[in-house]
Amino acid sequence: MLGNFLRLFIKLLVSLFLAVVVILGMARAITWLYSAGKMYAVETAPQARVAVVFGAGLQRDGTPSVILRDRVKTAADLYFAGKVEKILMSGDNRFIYYNEPGSMQEYAISLGVPAEDIVLDYAGRRTYDTCYRAHHIFGVEQAILVTQKFHLYRTVFTCNMLGEAAVGVPADQREYNLIWSLREIPASLVAVWEVWLSHPVPVLGEKEPIFPSEAQPAPPSSPTPTTDTLSGSG
Repeated sequence: MLGNFLRLFIKLLVSLFLAVVVILGMARAITWLYSAGKMYAVETAPQARVAVVFGAGLQRDGTPSVILRDRVKTAADLYFAGKVEKILMSGDNRFIYYNEPGSMQEYAISLGVPAEDIVLDYAGRRTYDTCYRAHHIFGVEQAILVTQKFHLYRTVFTCNMLGEAAVGVPADQREYNLIWSLREIPASLVAVWEVWLSHPVPVLGEKEPIFPSEAQPAPPSSPTPTTDTLSGSG
């Protein structure tokens, strides 16, 4: 009796494991198939007014991690190649001594990018948040997304699903730890779930259009009814 129970239990575990593998694989395949044709080198990338750089952690001294430096450097290359006019640097700044966007900006300026052409998003805590805020807060309609290729499939998929006409340029300037690629497998499932099913809303705030002179003005508000109007006199 106990042996039959164990065999049944093992079969259930194997079936569950295979189901999880299939689901994870399908999610990764969806993001890969959608994004594979939307990636370019710096030299061949189509022009877009904005490059979006995704945060990737800081070192203990507050400077960008190696991965993040490669992303900023690639965005700078796009800027100097005349592919973009502005660079939106999005990262985490929840803690007083942790400022990803500020560190990214300092590094970009050291590479020669003018400060006036750098826009900072301090609430880009996740890929989804960065894509959502780029469109809804900063008014980005078309963009070149800059991150490593292992991350770019999910990024291009997410930003496009959230309303941006986005393509990607890989920031692969060296070999990276395999763990970064492995974490994209469950992260891709989360991305598919969020853009198609759960639709979470990240931290928002006042709109900050990157090109304010071109932003659509808000429609005039209806005049507040006066006492006379409410009473029907006149």
